[in-house]
Amino acid sequence: MDRTDLPKPLDGVLVADFSRVLAGPLAAATLADLGARVVKVERPGAGDDTRSWGPPFAADGTAAYFDAANRSKYGLALDLSAPDDAEAARELAARADVLIENFRPGALAKYGLDPASSIAANAGLVHCSITGFGSGEGARLPGYDFVVQAVGGLMSITGEPGGPPLKAGVALVDVLTAKDATTAILAALRHRDRTGEGQHVEVNLLSSLLGSLVNQASGHLATGRDPGPMGNRHPSIAPYETLACRDGLLAVAVGNDRQFRALATALGAPELADDPRFATNPDRVAHRTELVKELEARLAGDTPRGWTERLSAVSVPCGPVNTLGEAIEFASELGLDPIVPVGADRVPQVRSPLRLSRTPVAEPTAPPRLDEHGAQLREWLAGPSDQPLHPHV
Repeated sequence: MDRTDLPKPLDGVLVADFSRVLAGPLAAATLADLGARVVKVERPGAGDDTRSWGPPFAADGTAAYFDAANRSKYGLALDLSAPDDAEAARELAARADVLIENFRPGALAKYGLDPASSIAANAGLVHCSITGFGSGEGARLPGYDFVVQAVGGLMSITGEPGGPPLKAGVALVDVLTAKDATTAILAALRHRDRTGEGQHVEVNLLSSLLGSLVNQASGHLATGRDPGPMGNRHPSIAPYETLACRDGLLAVAVGNDRQFRALATALGAPELADDPRFATNPDRVAHRTELVKELEARLAGDTPRGWTERLSAVSVPCGPVNTLGEAIEFASELGLDPIVPVGADRVPQVRSPLRLSRTPVAEPTAPPRLDEHGAQLREWLAGPSDQPLHPHV
């Protein structure tokens, strides 16, 4: 059987995506990857903010940013301040299995789309609210990834020692929050399948970031000390950083003493593994400056790609610092098929990282143009409530 004909994990699940920008839309796109039918609701005229977040722009004038998080959705434009459109939105929520929104807490109550109202009208609904700082004291604060990276501590540990705090090179907190939202929604759907009960799911950017600081947060809690930026170095492992070679940098991630011995031997200096300064990981961390000097003196004899080939052959984790284009090419060389086309003149999509043997993810389709499926969706919402959404709307 062709894998495209195999059942999908979320076949039959309908998602109403009222969210904007990145965290919510990306969670909804992940559910679409898993086979859910996702209706993206946007403001008439302007649509999602990210449609105009460019350059770069796609051939149709939509920002490439929008395409990154809105694949495989049906497009519907609704003005919630207009009674007819608000009624259509409530009808969509009443038919949905999942509703995702990132409005400020309480903002949807006047439309009857707040969690209490939506679940009262649809007892099996999983209503997922995504906020910046929660629904309590932080409810008044607008949540943008860059601000959360700052106030959440991530910028304080990113960058070079003595340099300015830096953000990550992508809206990482939004991405992490999207993954948390997806996990929580799937757990709530599992509960709904057992009991018939929907529920309100809440995630917020600040909590997702703090939960993602793992060893750095744990280290602070253990010692009371704030970690600082270390550039590409790891606070607890060495060598676990970028090292200078001929014509570039090599990322080396030595996680144990066996790997360090293999590294030292491949560099033609097996005695380094027996040096009391470098024999164990705590020794190497304590003498990191001397260690780096010894390693870089030997790494200067070859290029990052040359060393990658030689060190990978003896199972030392390493690699060159690639550009994004080189990273995609590398994934292609490994047979991971990282890019998938979604139609002529449309921006290709990065393939879902999820791999399921019996219920594979769906092949993505192009993100919807604003209100692309509006007429058909309004007709469907005006019809019998037990009529399923046709897959080819």
